[in-house]
Amino acid sequence: MVTVDQPSTVDLRLVGRAHRRLEPLHSHVYFAPEQDEHLVAAGLRPGRMVYFAGRAAPMGAVGPGVVTATFYNFAPSLVARHVPRAWTLAGPDQVLAARHVAARASLTRLLGGEDAAAGPEVAELAELLHEAAGALTPEGRPLYAGHADLPWPGEPVLRLWHAVTLLREHRGDGHVLSLVRHGLSGIEALVTHTATGRGFTQPMAQASRGWSDEEWAGAVEGLAARGLLADGALTEAGQQLRASVEEETDALSAAPFAALGTQRTERVAELAGLLTGRVIANGAFPDGVLAGR
Repeated sequence: MVTVDQPSTVDLRLVGRAHRRLEPLHSHVYFAPEQDEHLVAAGLRPGRMVYFAGRAAPMGAVGPGVVTATFYNFAPSLVARHVPRAWTLAGPDQVLAARHVAARASLTRLLGGEDAAAGPEVAELAELLHEAAGALTPEGRPLYAGHADLPWPGEPVLRLWHAVTLLREHRGDGHVLSLVRHGLSGIEALVTHTATGRGFTQPMAQASRGWSDEEWAGAVEGLAARGLLADGALTEAGQQLRASVEEETDALSAAPFAALGTQRTERVAELAGLLTGRVIANGAFPDGVLAGR
């Protein structure tokens, strides 16, 4: 059972739904051609380096250990191929500037153009989330804290992206806290996630996170020895553990929506569903990617 003190009686199912609908408004950027275009123009190499440096830049020129620890489920060897070399090619300030240009361009395109990006739904959601983000705190949340040090943009579409990013990284930091408390390493978190059968497969997980077949097999063996996995599927104990992680993650990310209250959180979920629907319909993600969130 979750023992986290909840900030209010806000329904955790609503909390989870709101976060899931908001998250693609941030994460689309990792698949957008604009991100490679602008961060490569700043000096980085395309692909993995752009991802690691772009997401880590708010924390400064950190080393591979910090990136591995905060991103959590990437193989250390994969991270080390790109960090700290990235900072010799472009400093964090350059990366951040290019990332904001890329995020504005990609989100504007995927929402349907300049008029849509300047529309009332974007402005309303941005302001609701700006208020909600005021309830977030940095303790134990390094990725969130780095982003929270950045100034708020003035333009609605970028205010929206920044707000969603704050909520997303705060929730992600909490998810890592829960995984650690439940005794799951980064690779074990991946293995158990793929075993839920929700569409994020082992080949996808290994290819995107950089784990070898030997490392994956070792994690499977360890989870089986703990009674969490059997024949590639979660045992009852494994299912309970994953459910507990997700429930605790929702509890640890409830504060912004407790601050808004139920009615306005439902409005957030409604607006986020509308805008995320547009982004997905306009091809923001390759097939199967959303299953890995």
